[in-house]
Amino acid sequence: MRSIRIRILAILVVLIIAGAGAWQLLPSDEADDSPIVVGTSDEVTSLDPAGAYDAGSWAIYSNLYQSLMTFKSGAVVPEPDAAESCGFVGQKLQTYRCTLRNDLSFSNGRKITASDVKYSFERMLRIKADAGPSVLFPSLDTVVAEGRTITFNLSARDATFPQKLATGAGSIVGPTHYPADKLRTGGQVDGSGPYLLTSYTPGSSAELVPNPAYKGALKTTGGAVDIRYFDGSEALRTAWVAGDVDVTHRQLPSEQLAGLDPGATDMRVTEADSAEIRNLVFDVRKDSPFADKRVRQAVAWIIDRGPLVADVYRSTVDPLYSLIPQGYIGHSTPFFDAYPEPDAKRARALMEEAGAELPLHITFAHRDDDANKEESAELVRQLEKDGLFEVTEKAVEWQAFQKGYAAGEYDAYTVGWLPDFPDPDTFSQPLVGRDSSLHTGYQSARMDALISATQQYSDRGRTSADFKELQQLVGEDVPLVPLWQKKDYVVSKQSVSGSQYLSDGTGIWRLWELSWI
Repeated sequence: MRSIRIRILAILVVLIIAGAGAWQLLPSDEADDSPIVVGTSDEVTSLDPAGAYDAGSWAIYSNLYQSLMTFKSGAVVPEPDAAESCGFVGQKLQTYRCTLRNDLSFSNGRKITASDVKYSFERMLRIKADAGPSVLFPSLDTVVAEGRTITFNLSARDATFPQKLATGAGSIVGPTHYPADKLRTGGQVDGSGPYLLTSYTPGSSAELVPNPAYKGALKTTGGAVDIRYFDGSEALRTAWVAGDVDVTHRQLPSEQLAGLDPGATDMRVTEADSAEIRNLVFDVRKDSPFADKRVRQAVAWIIDRGPLVADVYRSTVDPLYSLIPQGYIGHSTPFFDAYPEPDAKRARALMEEAGAELPLHITFAHRDDDANKEESAELVRQLEKDGLFEVTEKAVEWQAFQKGYAAGEYDAYTVGWLPDFPDPDTFSQPLVGRDSSLHTGYQSARMDALISATQQYSDRGRTSADFKELQQLVGEDVPLVPLWQKKDYVVSKQSVSGSQYLSDGTGIWRLWELSWI
């Protein structure tokens, strides 16, 4: 369960009618209908849901598009949104069927049909964008639309399929504006979510207004919201200090987050446990310096999480020793068990055994923003300090960075990961499964068998042993090294309510919860 600490200004309204007097607190005749400005340093890779699989893109998708299913805040089981009902057919967990609502329309006015749902999934799988979400559906075989019924036929059991439908990957689009074999470009969106996009400037802003035609799981939608995208946490901090944004999320600088005063009266602070993680990832293809797992194991013996947690992130993150973070079924600590403390001698022995020429020259890349610079400098220092590696560091713009690691241009790189849905499967198949979203070249028949085994059970508690074995295998093969698990912070002005519900770790950005007090 997430732990939330929030300080809210309490307003006590007392109505006493007695004899000759009465106290009354009357609402203002003029409600504030100006947009709430939300600031973030996340980026949007693409407004087309077939083209992006990152936090910034999916955050806005959850407001502009609908999926058949969605998550209520804090829930682990999805509920219908664009669907009237959904469920598995039979006990094999290989046929999933939904009935589409009959009152849905895209923002261009066209009625949504079951054929549009079929089109959305087939289009996503056909395009198979490098930065897209098709990796979430390796077992999706066919989609059949009949009347208002959509049937998903799977090639293997997958108890997590309903949760995957509730993600940004399940966003429904139509053929009118979304080509069948390529991504839509430009700054327009035709969805059916709770908001309409009225203006979009890449890397700068998105202006949203409530969608009066929205029908779905939400009973009410919020007011207008302007999203401001900032080039790094320092730029976001500057805007917050200047009062140019009303809410900040992902992410103010670590030193500012660590110094937040819970007794302050000019802001609301929500600090929640989060499943956001960060990994050091390796290209393991045969021509890479990290093709031999002994070299990767050597890095696991070198990495010291202490300075990252205490010095770089000012204790706003916790050290992570596993693929699956704390709070999820099957979490264990194989990287602590196998590599309990940094040991350069063990690392050197492994590299010499692998026949590596020391120092080994490697290219290390990361996203080019100020939040990553200090972390990357510390990682480079650790890799080079014992003469085992010589590092060429590259700071790369976000979209170019995604294309670069997909093409195998970097020997190692760091990337964050947020859960797509509240189940440990979101950390396995997309990260270490065959054809993973990380494009590392890592392949393991044993890993794929374990991933398949974890998808067999509707009772997710029965997967714990398989997930622990899966994590043990990651500790042995080391396709990546887990670094840290982050806390989630939302900071807002006192005049804004609902900010504590903006994020809950399911990848949904609940802008509709925000309102003026």
